Amino acid sequence: MQLTHYGHACVLVDTGSARLLFDPGAFSTGFESLTGLDAVLVTHQHFDHLDADRLTALLRANPDARLIVDDGTAEQLDGPEYETTAPGAVLEVAGARIEVVGNGDHAEIHRDIPIIRNNGYLVDDALLHPGDAYVPLPEGRDPVDTLLLPTGAPWLKAGDAVDYLRAMTPRTAVPIHEAVLANPAMHYGLFTNLAPKGTTVEVLDREKATTVRPLT
Repeated sequence: MQLTHYGHACVLVDTGSARLLFDPGAFSTGFESLTGLDAVLVTHQHFDHLDADRLTALLRANPDARLIVDDGTAEQLDGPEYETTAPGAVLEVAGARIEVVGNGDHAEIHRDIPIIRNNGYLVDDALLHPGDAYVPLPEGRDPVDTLLLPTGAPWLKAGDAVDYLRAMTPRTAVPIHEAVLANPAMHYGLFTNLAPKGTTVEVLDREKATTVRPLT
């Protein structure tokens, strides 16, 4: 599996059979020129996860790509064809199996801000993009090979992110959702120092494809 991080929550996942782009938002760059995508998947409606203006051009360059979103995001779209999905669904995309996971809610930012919908996406039982929530795996599942780990957000405390990392015990943790931080390296160091035994924290070079290898 190859991963390419385009900044913040935007990650291209190439499973070998499917090219899946997650969360092309306003804080991410470089994804605009991608072609050959099989699907664009959006975890939730916030602008840092979906830039509607650039999405139109992206889909035009990828006419066969499926746009897969939560129902809250669907209400924000005007023009592109899309599919809605929610936790409990299982999708097949170009040979990849994608489970929609979580309780369906974005993490609480503040009690006075309404909670919106959020989908976590589990790809081939190997990689989890949780969106903006500490999404657990379905009960009884083995740890994932790769966790895309939220690093900084209005809803996130670094210590809670460490606890989530420890609870998930992935083989590799890839920090994402870092654009709101002035110095994300401080959080990367915290994850590295406090990660559970057997977990490697791997910070991806921006816009560079990196191979992550499954457990053997």
